[in-house]
Amino acid sequence: MKALIVEKRDSNPTYHDAKVVDLPKPDSLEDEHALLEISAVSFNHRELWIRKGQYPGIVFGSVLGADGVGKIVDMKGKDPSKFKVGDRVVVNPSIGWIKDPRGPEEAFYILGGGHASGVFTEYFVAPLAEIFKVPEHLTDAEAAALPLGGVTAFRAVFTKGQVARGQHVLITGIGGGVALLALAFCVAAGANVYVTSSDDGKIQKAVRLGAKGGVNYGEEKWGLNLQKLTGGDLFDVVIDGAGGDGVKTFTKILRLGGIIVSYGMTGSRYEFEQMLEFVNEHKLKPVVSQVWQGLESAEEAFEAMKKGSQFGKLVLSLKTNSKL
Repeated sequence: MKALIVEKRDSNPTYHDAKVVDLPKPDSLEDEHALLEISAVSFNHRELWIRKGQYPGIVFGSVLGADGVGKIVDMKGKDPSKFKVGDRVVVNPSIGWIKDPRGPEEAFYILGGGHASGVFTEYFVAPLAEIFKVPEHLTDAEAAALPLGGVTAFRAVFTKGQVARGQHVLITGIGGGVALLALAFCVAAGANVYVTSSDDGKIQKAVRLGAKGGVNYGEEKWGLNLQKLTGGDLFDVVIDGAGGDGVKTFTKILRLGGIIVSYGMTGSRYEFEQMLEFVNEHKLKPVVSQVWQGLESAEEAFEAMKKGSQFGKLVLSLKTNSKL
């Protein structure tokens, strides 16, 4: 089977290789595991950070990728009623974090590029406890775009941000996968959402997705301009993925008791399941920026990610007959 691994590049240790290799297809299963035939995968910035050597715990030779969707082709478990062969499922990208809202209960890993092998492969073995049925309204590309960004955004919006109907919420750096999913979750919850970006076109796209408005953070008084959009009202929550000097502005536009969420640390299995239920209930769809065919196209996706011009997730389709 084909797989995309991270391989050390001695000639340029600041940017490692992502190489398509042939690996043996799994031929046996442990109890409570399933063999998945992967139909689509999507990229997160952590894959780019791994290639740049900027991510902790890199294991060279490890299969990359945290986000994937596939169908069950074989399984071994005590409760056959939960899944059946042919079911379309997504894999929880976090390992070692079950339910504790504060943080992982055990040694924690994210799939791909490290001690936990990833899903950028034609076949993947997953514990039954870590796979979940795909909401039927999602295509394979949309489902592949959901896992890591989805659980990260869900935790940021609801567990940490406590976003509720009628609140004013600011989401910074709109255009990336997590920020766009946070936008979708907040809008579905009934919040008034505003965004920032350095690209006016991305702000306009966000408005079409339900944002009330937005400002370019390259403007000198972007914080004041945001308050003009709210009619002078202060914000209840800021969901931020950038950090830096923006925090100085956030403190000026937040109400007393307002919350600043700096998202990261993904989320637990429990939050992942909650996120899927929320997506299914509200029939939400991740924004997919571009789809390429095959693992061999990965380098094109990496180049697109380095340019930073995408609006939504970058996806590889692994099957010509997949439901894209």
